[in-house]
Amino acid sequence: MARTIAKDHDQKREQILTNAAKVFATEGYDRASMSMLARECGISKANIYHYYDSKDALLFDILETYLRELRDVICGTDMTGLTPPEQLRSVIGVTLRAYQGADHEHQVQIGSMSALPEDQQTLLRGYQRDMVNFVRDIVLSIAPDVFSGDSNKLRAATMSVFGMLNWYYMWNTGAGADAREDYADLVTKLTLGGIPTL
Repeated sequence: MARTIAKDHDQKREQILTNAAKVFATEGYDRASMSMLARECGISKANIYHYYDSKDALLFDILETYLRELRDVICGTDMTGLTPPEQLRSVIGVTLRAYQGADHEHQVQIGSMSALPEDQQTLLRGYQRDMVNFVRDIVLSIAPDVFSGDSNKLRAATMSVFGMLNWYYMWNTGAGADAREDYADLVTKLTLGGIPTL
């Protein structure tokens, strides 16, 4: 007879993902063990295996959940009635807010994604590419003449926006909502002021 799924299965799974991301980020993926992960989650080793059969499966679920949800939030930004510069400001603000509270997941993405099989990495890079392309299209719409026929310049400008956001993410992890909005204004003004000079 198949084992029934507990009513709080999804909640426990989310708690495992959050706690495991913390362990992977602070201890390193290679050094982490299933016993260590179970202890951090406050459950038995046998119980964690009920959810994940290996730490590889756990790593993939952490990153797949994080990047898919991040992609959906960023690419789902409502652009209705906004001019291209307003679209840029909106998506920058959405991105900074989405980053809040996801420090461990972001560190795991940077430091441990390469431990996954290539097919899983390809899927995760697809989520990243969707986000980059979404912002790229906004940047292009701001100054199409600047980037006409120069995809390298367009990519560099787009990735520079993400570079500014990731800098803030890595060095201002405790920043609250108001500080993030102020920085969103700063990044938007730097980008809009710099693009015409390219």
